[in-house]
Amino acid sequence: MAAAVVFNRLPTGSKLGPQYDQEGNVIEVETREDEEQNVKLTEILELLVAAGYFRARIKGLSPFDKVVGGMTWCITTCNFDIDVDLLFQENSTIGQKIALTEKIVSVLPNMKCPHRLEPHQIQGLDFIHIFPVVQWLVKRAIETREEMGDYIRAFSISQFQKTHSLLEDDDFKQRKDKAMKTVIEVSDVYKPQRKYKRLAGAGELVDEESRVHSTLLEFGRKYGFSKQSKTETTEDKKGILPTGLAAEITKLSEDDLEAAEELRIKTLMTGMAAMATEEGKLTASSVGHIVGLQSEEIKQIASEYAEKQSELSAEDRPERLGAAQQYRRQIASLSKQILQKSKQLEELQVKYNEIQATREEEKKKLVEVMNYGQKLDKELANLEAVESEADSSILEKLRELVTMNEGLKDQEQQFRNHCREEMARLQQNIENLKSVAGNEEAEVKEHGELIEQQYKEDREKLQKIRLLLARRNREIAVLQRKIDEVPSRAELTQYQRRFVELYNQVAATHKETKQFFTLYNTLDDKKVYLEKEVNLLNSIHDNFQQAMASPATREQFLRQMEQIVEGIKQNRMKLEKKKQENKMRRDQLNDEYLEVLEKQRLYFKTVKEFKEECRKNEMLLNKLRTMGIS
Repeated sequence: MAAAVVFNRLPTGSKLGPQYDQEGNVIEVETREDEEQNVKLTEILELLVAAGYFRARIKGLSPFDKVVGGMTWCITTCNFDIDVDLLFQENSTIGQKIALTEKIVSVLPNMKCPHRLEPHQIQGLDFIHIFPVVQWLVKRAIETREEMGDYIRAFSISQFQKTHSLLEDDDFKQRKDKAMKTVIEVSDVYKPQRKYKRLAGAGELVDEESRVHSTLLEFGRKYGFSKQSKTETTEDKKGILPTGLAAEITKLSEDDLEAAEELRIKTLMTGMAAMATEEGKLTASSVGHIVGLQSEEIKQIASEYAEKQSELSAEDRPERLGAAQQYRRQIASLSKQILQKSKQLEELQVKYNEIQATREEEKKKLVEVMNYGQKLDKELANLEAVESEADSSILEKLRELVTMNEGLKDQEQQFRNHCREEMARLQQNIENLKSVAGNEEAEVKEHGELIEQQYKEDREKLQKIRLLLARRNREIAVLQRKIDEVPSRAELTQYQRRFVELYNQVAATHKETKQFFTLYNTLDDKKVYLEKEVNLLNSIHDNFQQAMASPATREQFLRQMEQIVEGIKQNRMKLEKKKQENKMRRDQLNDEYLEVLEKQRLYFKTVKEFKEECRKNEMLLNKLRTMGIS
């Protein structure tokens, strides 16, 4: 019965496994499951798997290992600078679990987690309170991974651009110089050129607006002056006068302003002289002035020029013509002059009649306007009386709106005039281009033949280049397949992780199998000892009556019993000694395991610090390269 107490004390650091009774059957313990806790556990595991922690799928792990391992993984992925060593181990002892949960709870406030969590809630698997913390950690881990992905992508692109370049970049570099040269040439062609220069003896301009327009006139720009005064003088009358009278008054004021502007431009131009580079050139304004003349005047000037030419030729050749013929010519010339003068007289008479009629109409309109003005004065007086009683802010707002409306109308009219002028200019350009294109058809045809020939040659070259490119692509594909056969660092790291996971699973299965073998051997030894004990008791029971028959057999029986008891005691002492040796060996191995575990924790911490220093070193090197390039 001494062998029955061998497994009464569990080894220190071992996980509490299933309990067995004396017959080897598993003791069933009644447990109560909370459905809400199970739902939250399922949601936590789904969140961790969605974030990338796939160890949560392993069925052999306990819920504590899955949840705490996922939280440790999220905190490590967030790349948060903390002074705590979060080394997670599966199947940890109670002390290690408590220490790890306390470290996690101390790290969360530093990460500014909005949810509070206590260590006993993690140890007690309170998934209702753990769920919001895990949800926040998963969200933070995904955001950090996206930021690191963008940073690594930008870093890889910058490293690629240091030694390689795309076809688009090469093409852009080739076209850059040509484009810059073209832009410089166009800017030189269309840059402002000074056409006039103000004379030294001209008076100094006092008004700033006059100085601005004088400078614009020196560069050939003839802009009109501001029409703000015109708008201010007519805006009050437009809202009250009838449409016809308002239009007439506006037309008269516009004519006066245009005349004043022309006079001011001429006054400014009198103090200027043409530049040396502009002499002998026909300006666009001169051409427009010539084209603007009336066709009748052009015909009249042409006929007068022909008559003067004939008279001069007649005076130069008097000896060739007779007196009668010369007289007839003079009569014909005078008659023509009479007809022309009579036509001019008729035209002037018609113009005079028109002007007289216009004058009468204007007089009538003036009388009407004066009458209407007197009427308006009365209405204005009444209106001012009403305005004095009304709200001044509303009236001021109405005035601003009316002024804005008139300004918008003027801008619309100016924009329409500008559009018409631009359309006429573009149509003239189209006509010029059509005429030039008609003259260059032969050159275009010849040029097209040359282009066709060059196209054929280039096409043959392109075909050869395509063949070479296809051959080179095949070589690149072969090399790419060879390169793909060699695993990258990320793939090697993934393989290493998978092998480590497989090793952990095999180690757990091996440990469980070893425990089963140990239990089997223990039970088998127990069975052997029990069989020996039963055989001994049966032998004692069978020989007891015979041994008690005589004193000699009784003494012999007692000596045998003492020998049996002494043997049992010796066996017990041997087993106790063996038990103490195994216990000492177990404690020694446990101490060695804790030392190795501490070294492993220090190794992981050192590797993490080394990676962080490597990353900082790489960033400093990139900054130094950037500063050296700049």
